[in-house]
Amino acid sequence: MRSLANPGDVADLRRRIQLVRADSPRRWGQMTAAQMVCHLNDAFLMISTGRPISSVAHLGNRTVVKWIALYAPVRWPQGVPTRPELDQVAGAGTPPAVFDQDIATLLTILDQAASDERFFHARTHPIFGPLSHGAWLRWGWLHVDHHLRQFGA
Repeated sequence: MRSLANPGDVADLRRRIQLVRADSPRRWGQMTAAQMVCHLNDAFLMISTGRPISSVAHLGNRTVVKWIALYAPVRWPQGVPTRPELDQVAGAGTPPAVFDQDIATLLTILDQAASDERFFHARTHPIFGPLSHGAWLRWGWLHVDHHLRQFGA
C-alpha cells in the first residue's frame, strides 16, 4: 500500500512534483497548477502547525468514508469540494507566489511529513476525524497523488 512511510513512494512523489510546471493543464477541477501546489502546502501545514480549519467530521466520515478513502483499492473521486480554508480558487487558501519557490516548499514539507513522527501529532483531519500516524502517512500519499494526477504528473 502506497504511503509516505515508504521512501520509494516519497521519491516517486518528489519526481512527479518536479514534472509539474506553472502552465501544466488540469484534467479536472478549477485550480491552476500553481494553486494546486499551494493547496497541498496548505493541507500539510493545516496538520503540522495547527492552522485553524473547519470540520465536517461526523460518524459516517469518521468510519465508512475514512476507510474507503484510505484503504479501498479505488482512486479518490474528482471534484470533491475541499474545506474553505484550503480552497485556492474561491476560499481562504494561500495564493501562489513564485512557482519554483512554492514547489521547493512542497518538497520540504513532504520530506518533513514523511520523516518526522511529530509532524502529524495530535491533529484531527477535518473530514475523517482522528487518524493514526500510519493513516496520516497514507492520507498524505493519496492526497498528493490525487492532485498530481489532476495535472498529468
